[in-house]
Amino acid sequence: MKTNWLGQELELTISKVAHGGVFVARHENRVVFVSHAIPGEKVVARVFEDNGGSYARAETIQVLEASPDRVPHFWKKSAIAGGVEFGHIALSRQRELKAEVLKEGLERFAKLDSSVPVESIDDDETGLHYRTRIQLHVNEFGDAGFYRERSHEVVKVKSIPLAVPEIEELGLHLKNWQNVKKIQIAASNTGGLQWLVDKKVQGDQVLLESVLGRTYRLSPGAFWQVHKNAARVLSQTVIDFARDVGLEKQADNLDLYGGAGLFSGSLAGAFGQDIKLTSVETSKVAVSDAQKNLADLTRFKAVATSTMDFLKRTASLDAASTVILDPPRSGAGREVITELVRLEPKHLIYVACDPIALARDLGQLVPAGYKILKMRAFDLFPHTHHFETVVSLVR
Repeated sequence: MKTNWLGQELELTISKVAHGGVFVARHENRVVFVSHAIPGEKVVARVFEDNGGSYARAETIQVLEASPDRVPHFWKKSAIAGGVEFGHIALSRQRELKAEVLKEGLERFAKLDSSVPVESIDDDETGLHYRTRIQLHVNEFGDAGFYRERSHEVVKVKSIPLAVPEIEELGLHLKNWQNVKKIQIAASNTGGLQWLVDKKVQGDQVLLESVLGRTYRLSPGAFWQVHKNAARVLSQTVIDFARDVGLEKQADNLDLYGGAGLFSGSLAGAFGQDIKLTSVETSKVAVSDAQKNLADLTRFKAVATSTMDFLKRTASLDAASTVILDPPRSGAGREVITELVRLEPKHLIYVACDPIALARDLGQLVPAGYKILKMRAFDLFPHTHHFETVVSLVR
C-alpha cells in the first residue's frame, strides 16, 4: 500500500538544493521537496502535494535548527508573494546554491564535471531594486499586486523592493484598478517609463535602451532583459567570447532568437558595421524593431520565422560561422540542436536562462564534437532561483 502524506506535518533535515528553488529531504525512503528551507536546517514542513509516487512536496512552517545563512525576508511574511523563493537566504549563499544546481545539472544531463561560480552584476549587495520590468495582477476588488505562491490570489503590496526606484515611485501598485486584470510596467535606462493596462499603452509609447553605445527602440510589451545591468553584461560576454575565437565577419553568422537585435548590434559595435549577420525571431514586432535598430548595418537581415523552420530551410553554413542562440527557458531543444549539429558552425555562443535546459542541450552538443571553451554564470535574478549562463563552444 502506497504512503500518502498529504496535509501531514513532517520533521525533516534538509540535505541539498534542487532545481526550481526547492530543497531536498528524505523521509521513510521517499524524497520530499521542501520550499523556504536551506541545506543543513531541521524544519517542520506541511505536505501540500503527494500523488503517492517517489516524492512529495512540502512547505516549511517551522524552523527547528536554522542555517547561519538564514536572513529576515525583505517582505513581511503576510505579504510574501511568489517568485522570491530565495528571499530568506543570504545573497552570497543564494549564488552558491545556484552554482550547485548548475554543477549537478551538467553532471547529470551532459556528463560534464564543471564548477562555475555565479557572479554578481550589481554593486548593490542587498539584491534589491534591480528589476526594470514587472507585472501586477488585479483582483476583483481592484487591488494590484503579485500572485501568492502556488495560487492566483493577489497579494496587495505597499512596496516593490525588487523594482528599480522609478517603477516603485510611479505608485501604480498603490492605486485601485476597477475592471482591470493585468498591468505591465517597464523602465528604460534612458529614463523612459511605460505601462500597459490590459495592453493599453500609457506613459512613453516607445522605450529606448542604450547598450554599449547603441540605442535600441522597443515596441510596447517587447522582450528585454529584466535586470538593469543584464543587457550590458550579457552583450559584453558575447563580444568577449566571439573575440576569443576570432569571429569571421564575412561568414554566415546567425543570431537565433534574436529579439530586438541586442546581440547583433553589440557584435556590430565590436567588429564593424559590415559584419554579416542574420537574426531569426518568431515575433514580427521584434523583427520590425530589429530592422529599425540595426538599419545602419550593411550586411544585416532579420527574418520573422521560428528558429526550427529557419534551420531546416538552411542547406549549409560557412564552416567559419558563429551562431549565437538565446532560447526561451525551455531551451533550444533536441530538434534545433540536431539541425545545428548538421550545419556544423565553427563556434556557438549559448545564452541560457535555465541551467537544466542548457545541460540537456549540451548533452547533445558535446558528444557531437563541440568542446566547451568558456562558461560564465550571472545572478540576473537575485532572491529567485533563476540565473543566466553563457557558454562558448567550438568544433
